[in-house]
Amino acid sequence: MKKQLSISVFFLITLISLGQSAVKSMLRLPDTGETTSYTTTFGEDADYSINPPFFINNGDGTVTDTITGLMWQKKDGGEMTIENATIYCDTLTLGGYTDWRLPTAKEAFSINNLQYVNPALDTNVFTKTAAQYWWTNNRQANDSSYVWVTNAGGGIGNHPKSETVSAGGTKIFDVRAVRDRITPPVIPNHYTDNSDGTITDNLTTLIWQKTPYADTLTWEDALKHADTLSLTGKNDWRLPNIKELESINDESVINPSVNTTYFSSMGVNKFWSSTTLPNQTNKSWYLSTQYGITTYDFKTLRHYVICCRGNQIVTSVINKNAVNESVTIYPNPAARLIDISSPLKSVIEITDMHGQLIKRIINSNANTTIDISNLAKGIYLVKVTNGKGVTIKKLIKE
Repeated sequence: MKKQLSISVFFLITLISLGQSAVKSMLRLPDTGETTSYTTTFGEDADYSINPPFFINNGDGTVTDTITGLMWQKKDGGEMTIENATIYCDTLTLGGYTDWRLPTAKEAFSINNLQYVNPALDTNVFTKTAAQYWWTNNRQANDSSYVWVTNAGGGIGNHPKSETVSAGGTKIFDVRAVRDRITPPVIPNHYTDNSDGTITDNLTTLIWQKTPYADTLTWEDALKHADTLSLTGKNDWRLPNIKELESINDESVINPSVNTTYFSSMGVNKFWSSTTLPNQTNKSWYLSTQYGITTYDFKTLRHYVICCRGNQIVTSVINKNAVNESVTIYPNPAARLIDISSPLKSVIEITDMHGQLIKRIINSNANTTIDISNLAKGIYLVKVTNGKGVTIKKLIKE
């Protein structure tokens, strides 16, 4: 009973998101894991590397997430009702620990790897099972018979607890336990209004637009809008990936499912993320603020946009120097030859995504043709340095 009470208190504190105290159970927000490029338009998920997922297999049925600091059950505990899932975690002994619990919705979503589907997990880290969904300890705000669950496709949403097989349903809802390796600190304020049209999320340290863009945009146009946005003297705004976007969802409220003290203009709408659905690349993930589910839609449809900044390491165009915009790569994507044009004598360097130098050329002409036929298919960075500055662009080798 004592342990059940502590879990209930933790659950209650976690739901406090009205700008007051909040439990910081994750040290950092992990990246989605998506590394494949699906467009030449800058700003997609793969163009940024932000806390890439990294797990340690402890060899005792547990894995440690080095980004969040949480410890997870490697192989889930199997299908069961939500009531039994709570008991299961409360009584679990694994890896020599007895303080296991059901994860919050955000913790459960944090281990999703959006480069994969069915399951959207790194199966080198987590054992693949027959699960279609995984329980969390969050209930729908206005109906406790609905529980927030992550799914094998990569999303998160609210489902009737009766859908699982053990409750008479037809779907497989498994349990995966989590534990805190250190006592989560309580921060005094979840959000800070910066009084300049931006909001800081003190749990993730991301900075958000307070007011979303007024019109809807297609996904490609959303990427362009975010990449060219200038606000509060900053021009490093971007379209958030789906984990970042979901991080401002508040499971304790609906219609809209965000903290309206700080995000008063979001309303009940659909908001694009920069993350592509890998098995249907003409679709991208979005957040619906009716309840807070994440799902996907055709990129050609129009949804709303809210931008964020912070935490990023850019893996594509990292210096948008206006005087150097005339540097171009054609064709891109390319299979054999590329032409790089630069208005000045330049040093051209091609590296892989790990920073390994592949080619270095000193260009004395306006155009340089480079043979890339010996490169493996994938994404590379082309760095052009001249008297006008440095430009780094993404090159896709077909």
